[in-house]
This record gives sequence, C-alpha cells and structure tokens, in this order.
Amino acid sequence: MEKSVMEDARNQTEVQEFTLEGFPSVQHLGKVLFLVHLLAYLASIMGNILIITITWADHHLQTPMYFFLSSFSFFECCFITTVIPKLLAIFLSGRQSISFAACFTQAFVFLFLGTTVFFLMAVLSLDRYLAICKPLYYPTIMNPRMCFLLLTACLALGFVLMVVPIIILSQSSFCGPHVIPHFFCDFGPLIHLSCSDTRSTEMLAFVLALFVLLTSLIITIIAYSNIVVTIVGLPSAKEKQKAFSTCSSHLIVLPLMYGSCIFIYVKPKQTNRLDSNREAALVNTVVTPLLNPVIYTLRNKQVHQALRDALSRVRLIQQILMNSLI
Repeated sequence: MEKSVMEDARNQTEVQEFTLEGFPSVQHLGKVLFLVHLLAYLASIMGNILIITITWADHHLQTPMYFFLSSFSFFECCFITTVIPKLLAIFLSGRQSISFAACFTQAFVFLFLGTTVFFLMAVLSLDRYLAICKPLYYPTIMNPRMCFLLLTACLALGFVLMVVPIIILSQSSFCGPHVIPHFFCDFGPLIHLSCSDTRSTEMLAFVLALFVLLTSLIITIIAYSNIVVTIVGLPSAKEKQKAFSTCSSHLIVLPLMYGSCIFIYVKPKQTNRLDSNREAALVNTVVTPLLNPVIYTLRNKQVHQALRDALSRVRLIQQILMNSLI
C-alpha cells in the first residue's frame, strides 16, 4: 500500500512538464529554419487576415461562400498560431519545455480547430454544389441563418469529437521519459509516452479520425462529382469556365490537407511512424496555410476586383488628404 502511494506521488511529480524535441537532426540549421518558418508564418497570417478584411469590407463578397472562406481563414490563423510559435522557439534555442496542462491544451485546441476546418471544407463543397447545381434554390437554402447554423455545427462537432479522447489520455500515467518526439503536443506522441494501457484510447482516436476525414471527404467527393456532371452539361464554354473557376481553388487545397492528415492519424496504432509524422505535420501547419491565401486570392477574379476597389479607395483618400493639406 505504501509502495503504491509512493509510486503515485512520484508519477504526479514526474508529469509536471514535457520536452518538445523538434528536429534534432537539423538543429545546426536552426537560425535559417527559424527565419524561413517565421516568414512563412507571417505570410500565412497576413494573407488570411487580408481575406477576412476584404470579405467584410466589400459588400460584393458578402455571400455564403466568402462567409465560409473568411471563417476558414480565421480558424487557419488560430490553428497555426497554436503550434508555430513553439516551433520557432525550438529552431532558435533548441528543445522547449511545456507544462502538462499547456501540452494537453495545445493538443486539444490543435485537434479541435483541425477537425472544425475539415467539416468546414465539406460545408464549402456543399455551398458550391448548391450554387452550381441548384442555383434557383441556393439563395433560399443558404440564407444567413443557415450559414451561421452550419458554422456552429462545424465548431460543435470539432469540440465534442476531440474533447473526449484528450480527457481520457490526460488521465493516463506518464512515468517514463518525457521527451516528445515532435515540435508540438500531438495525440500520437503523447500516447507513445504514456505507460498506461492505451489500446482502447488508440482505437477511439483511430475511429474518430476515420469518421472526421472520411465523412468530410465523402461529402466533398459527392458534391464535386455532381458539380462536374453539371458543368459538363452547361451549353457554353464561358459558362463552364466560370462555374469551374469558383471551385478550382478548393480542389487544389484538398489533396494536401487530406493526404497529410490521413498519413498521420488514420492508423490503428498511433505510435507508428512518429518520426515521419513530424515532416508530414509541416504540410498542414506550414505549407497548406501558406498556400491557402495565395490560391484563394490569386486565382479569384472577385477578390482581384475587391482588392482593386480597396486600393482605389485608399488612393482617393490619400488625394483628398493631400489636397486638404495644400
């Protein structure tokens, strides 16, 4: 009895903090990698903020699609801010300590926002399906109330599905080494460090990951299959090009997002491929968030026009100010 109490006390003291390992094999390039990832992070944040600002400032872009896109950009900013600052600190000064509570909070927020984004991508595909395949019903179905309900549903699903496995894992014992072989607190590395029997937790994580990714992917595939059929049936080439241009950017993002997340999370044993997971995680925390603003702005004529209008207004204000000073 006394021995059990002593072991419990020791476990309690040993799980006060974890150490994020980062990328030890390239730590000699730390300053260069810090600069590269800092620039990528700032570009992602500024690009997504630009999308949000333009969407809310230009009344032409206050449509359901841009409401979901601006929400997507906001969640993307929060998503990368959850992990990138720690990654930058690792590149700059090596391994980083993180408290037990902060580690599990980071894991939950990361998974919650990631899940929300995947459901939001499915909603975006449904929005494009209704706009292209059911244009007469689109304004009635996709009214502001429905847009808000869909966004709330994405958030609620993300929260409910991710809070349970994180709470279960946080109740596990961590009595071994506390070095996390990753640059943030992800589910697989934390399971790897647990000395409890985590087989049921791993299976729950596998089932949830499969549900989130497959459900959103199936909805997206069905929506875009119908869109392709409708586009092929349009009478003129101009109409086909216009219809395809509204959803082509979405199609570019999907393989990157789903490919990396399926590789990381869709596996019955979460401790497999931990070393490879670090590189794969860079795709959805650095590469995809950097590409999203570029894809959604540079390939979109409506956003181009909104940017031109905004610049024209800025120049007009500058001229008025200059004339008032003369």
